[in-house]
Amino acid sequence: MGLWSRIKRVALTDVAVLVKGIDDGMLEEVERVLLEADFGPATFELVERLRDKMTRGQLKTEAVFREWLLDDIAGMFDGQMGGWADGRAADEFNFGDGTGPAVILVVGVNGVGKTTQVAKLAHRMVTRGKTVLLAATDTFRAAGSEQLTVWADRLGVPVVTGVPGGDPAAVAYDAVEAATARGIDVVIVDTAGRLHTEDDLMAELSKLARVIGRRREGAPHESFLILDGTVGQNALQQGKVFSGSVALTGLIVTKLDGTAKGGAVVGLHREIGTPVRFLGVGEAVEDLERFDPRRFAERLLGD
Repeated sequence: MGLWSRIKRVALTDVAVLVKGIDDGMLEEVERVLLEADFGPATFELVERLRDKMTRGQLKTEAVFREWLLDDIAGMFDGQMGGWADGRAADEFNFGDGTGPAVILVVGVNGVGKTTQVAKLAHRMVTRGKTVLLAATDTFRAAGSEQLTVWADRLGVPVVTGVPGGDPAAVAYDAVEAATARGIDVVIVDTAGRLHTEDDLMAELSKLARVIGRRREGAPHESFLILDGTVGQNALQQGKVFSGSVALTGLIVTKLDGTAKGGAVVGLHREIGTPVRFLGVGEAVEDLERFDPRRFAERLLGD
């Protein structure tokens, strides 16, 4: 059941309620539905705006109510409606100053589809005329390097891997070296998602970013955090942890649909201020959708 269906079930069983006005009991039920969808603190802001609209008698029909809700959810992604503050379109990348390869760092916990999203980013750039090199810095899992190598073969792009148990930062350094020597435009760095402890992982990622920055000024030029849209408030915790170790420039949310915990995307954007850049909407390399707040709200509400 989509979010809109759940809201209708608790608040709009009688359409006449919109004319009479939703009472506090119904507002509490709407609040509960939003909390269950993991909107977090944004829930209370939304409900207060709903209370004001209803008090003013501005939501007289179900269609008007739904349209207002769409606009309100989309509006929570302030600054993302048409592009970024520096003038870039929302689906454009920071490719640096053009004196060397741009470096894109991709981070996230295991199981969120990180390597697949790396392949999607590579495909997006290749189709836009960029040359790409992939770096498999997860030296702790053989499967991680193998999966990225398979994707590199499919995409027809080179890949740099390390020895099992080797230094991930050294792999990233070698990848930037190789890209510089070959005149390649972009290096996309796939990272580990799990080490012995969370602190170990964060320290490793911080080191990796520092080493890349020493080899290529201004790098990493983009740092994307991959989040599973179905994990709810855990996504918020992941966002806080990763943003404390890497200067994130964007979020890529996977596995998102109207029946999931998609409200967490709203909460995460509001909490850490990192823009949502893309949605991973399938398994094919083409299935990377530029984030659009209005389209996201439509998908989240469903029905």
